[in-house]
Amino acid sequence: MRCEVLAIGTELLLGQIVDTNSAWIGERLAEIGIDSYEHRAIGDNQARIVAAMHEMFQRCDALIICGGLGPTQDDLTRDAIAEWIGVKLVRHDDLAEQIAAMFKVRLRDMPQNNLRQADVPQGAEAIPNPIGTAPGLRCEHGGKVVYAVPGVPYEMQKMVAEQVLPDLLRRSGERSAIVSRSLKTWGTSESALAEMVSHRVDALVDTGNPTIAFLARGIEGLVVRVTAKGSTIEEAEALLTAEETELRKVLGNLVFGADDETLESVVVSELARRGWTLGTAESVTGGLIASRIVNVAGASEVFKGSIVSYATEVKRDLLDVLSPLVVSCEAVEEMAIAAKRLLQTDVAIAVTGVAGPSEQDGQAIGTVCFAMALPGGVVESVQTRLPGDRERIRQFASISLLNLLRLRLEAMPL
Repeated sequence: MRCEVLAIGTELLLGQIVDTNSAWIGERLAEIGIDSYEHRAIGDNQARIVAAMHEMFQRCDALIICGGLGPTQDDLTRDAIAEWIGVKLVRHDDLAEQIAAMFKVRLRDMPQNNLRQADVPQGAEAIPNPIGTAPGLRCEHGGKVVYAVPGVPYEMQKMVAEQVLPDLLRRSGERSAIVSRSLKTWGTSESALAEMVSHRVDALVDTGNPTIAFLARGIEGLVVRVTAKGSTIEEAEALLTAEETELRKVLGNLVFGADDETLESVVVSELARRGWTLGTAESVTGGLIASRIVNVAGASEVFKGSIVSYATEVKRDLLDVLSPLVVSCEAVEEMAIAAKRLLQTDVAIAVTGVAGPSEQDGQAIGTVCFAMALPGGVVESVQTRLPGDRERIRQFASISLLNLLRLRLEAMPL
């Protein structure tokens, strides 16, 4: 069985709201082995919604429509489904009573517009919505089935999980599982990454299972996504794990994590494993590194604080930077040493650089210096040139230093 997703709302097209609903639905479909090849967004226009339904149903068996079930004039999903089937909308008194009761419980008067949510295409069924005023819809036509659910995420998720997915499984007649794993990398280009694993891609062409795809995530690095399908979740996981093992052999320490892991979460975990604490001294990044670290649950176990020494006088007065050039390996090493001492940590990292709009001390825009002060009095530094505008340089500097620390920690014995 193949099921597609159609998101409704002009606000999605204008970028006012990010469509996280389709992604969530796609994940749930994959978990139960229902193929989904297309997710589409349409504005609040009945003719275009109906046209999209006709087109998508030429290639799929089921369609989940998300949004457009509200009480206002631009909520047109009910009307579009009725037009697609070729029937009229019929008001269901029981639904009207349920909607009115929900308003009563909330001690509010019900606007008459909300009665539109009790309208159902003739011959269709309402999907109960226990936590909102908009019932969903399940409609069959020409051997196809369309489900309509509200766009409010927590309402949608409950209805899809409890009503839509079980019905899809029943219709599919068999249960299979699709699982994916995203191997996150930092330190190479997309083309180089593809060349490194090309033999694995070629080896999987005949079977088509698992499959490998590449995703560019900007400053968050490049992702190698492996997807496997099996008759059971255990079978799919076994295929996935075997392919992940092969890919890790090739990619080595370019892989910094998988799925929800981030560079900062990996660094925090590695420091916690060693029982070490961390502090930072930031100039060009202005606290971005500390912000990433404290966003990790459990960071308080290892992270003691940050010194944002943006001005030259702060570097000199607080961090004892004596180097005449504040954008230099000598200066950034002094920053790291001072941060380690002042914050009383086992490890300290530091960064200084030139993000623009002009050169500084003869250093070109994009020049960035990193340093790490490690246990045992070890201090290491490196200078590089980063691409992009001011914001990209600052973001690249943050994640690059975290990656340098990650690599250094992984190379150190416990």
